[in-house]
Amino acid sequence: MEFNLADLFECVADSVPEDEAVVWGSIRWTYAALDEAATRFANGLAALGVGAGDHVGIALRDRPEHLQAMLACYKLRAVPINVNYRYVSDELRYLCDDAELVALIAGPDQLASMGGALPRIAIELDGGDAHAPASALPFANVAAGDAARAFGQRSGEDHYILYTGGTTGMPKGVVWRQEDIFFAAMGGGNPGGPPIEEPSAIRASVLGNRAGRVRPFLGPDDPPPEHLVTLAIGPLVHASGQWSALGTLLAGGTVVLFPDDHADAARVLDVMAAERVVACNVVGDAIARPMIELLEAEPGRWDLSALLLLGSGGSIFSGDVKDRMLAAIPSLLAIIDGIGSSESPAQAVAVTTRGGTPTASLRFSAKPTTIVVDDALRPIPPGTGVPGRLATTGHVPLGYYKDLDRSARTFVEIEGKRWSLPGDMAVIDADGTVRLLGRGSQCINTGGEKVYPEEVEAVLKQHDAVEDALVIGVPDERWGQRVCAIVEPAGHDELTLDALQEHCRGKIAGYKVPRQLRMVDRIKRLPNGKADYVWASKTAVSPTA
Repeated sequence: MEFNLADLFECVADSVPEDEAVVWGSIRWTYAALDEAATRFANGLAALGVGAGDHVGIALRDRPEHLQAMLACYKLRAVPINVNYRYVSDELRYLCDDAELVALIAGPDQLASMGGALPRIAIELDGGDAHAPASALPFANVAAGDAARAFGQRSGEDHYILYTGGTTGMPKGVVWRQEDIFFAAMGGGNPGGPPIEEPSAIRASVLGNRAGRVRPFLGPDDPPPEHLVTLAIGPLVHASGQWSALGTLLAGGTVVLFPDDHADAARVLDVMAAERVVACNVVGDAIARPMIELLEAEPGRWDLSALLLLGSGGSIFSGDVKDRMLAAIPSLLAIIDGIGSSESPAQAVAVTTRGGTPTASLRFSAKPTTIVVDDALRPIPPGTGVPGRLATTGHVPLGYYKDLDRSARTFVEIEGKRWSLPGDMAVIDADGTVRLLGRGSQCINTGGEKVYPEEVEAVLKQHDAVEDALVIGVPDERWGQRVCAIVEPAGHDELTLDALQEHCRGKIAGYKVPRQLRMVDRIKRLPNGKADYVWASKTAVSPTA
């Protein structure tokens, strides 16, 4: 047995076979049921010729079959590839070609949209659409394979690939060893505590640990939860959803999959209350702010007394949202913001507890494996005030799939160690605190001064009349670029550029204060909640915005 995701999952399933593994609305699967379903699907894929190293695309919404298909691929030593179910034909064709898929599991609409560009094997979930390709195989037929685990020896070197688009550009595949992603993003078999030291130790960890990732925040008099129940709002086609789900399964907890297509705040709260969710991961303010507004407007409607931990990945919480969440949910022990990406899952964290100082929303504690480096890849001493790129060592990816140039730029050797530099810019203070500036690719150059949008956005969202905001650079004849704020107002409050500028002065340097304001009915974000800077750039220069 190695640090292989299928080996580890099978060990957990054998240890707690009757515990609930996954919940989706009225559908509830135990570990034994999920393991058998994945085994049957793996044998069904094998009968179609899918084998070790083959890439299998999964373009499904969150539902048990999505986890079944992922685990089936791991059992076969095949590689599941996340394919966004929102993609249209050109995007689907691009990803199928770039990832070299031998099979694609999708709904009939996606399969039909690809015409003759389908991979060799097309598997259709929820069939019956007259427009679906006649060659598509029903999911149920493939899922009727043999129930015997007869897959041979696996390896921690087996690949885990995650396609990520970030905020711009076409999706790119980040290639990991399964052993590395297990420790880097899935809790290392003991979330909240020291990672396990050998694969077989996962059994004892699962049987002896029901507090899961909540444990570090429990006081001496706080009883641990009987069982870790996790709800991830980020879908399984994105990093945060996959890592939350797989990390929970490999800790013996229950994964609650959100049953609706869209994350309506009231429904999220309904599910959290009904399933007694202990830990929930959202995508920053985009989901947290509507939730807190409902909790404040209707106190007592939702029983969230089981909720102990709230986290965010892909986008950070504003300080006032953290304050309000802690006030509205008495059981909440901690709110965790993380700086990370598909290339570096956990570079730094900010943990906010009751009585802390949550308003510092861009200040993080760096992990021991994280530093800040300059353009020459030299570590920047803390306290100098010099901005640089966050760099993380330890468990890092092998590179980008079929992209040697990009891999060489992102994954580098510094002082004899391999480091990941995905592009986040930061300053490291004398006490080791990391102050996040933002993604370097979105940096605004105004008169030679650099402005990082996330820093300005965090200040704008502290204004009572701002619901959401994005910041973009627009052309300026004198300064090269000027700072433009695109703002979604809260309610019907009057909001002017002068008022926002006055709010920003004293909080950020003058050259960072927005010089232009665009008001919109609603900020557009990507499906995973991240900022859509392509939309923001068009909106900033649109005469009709």
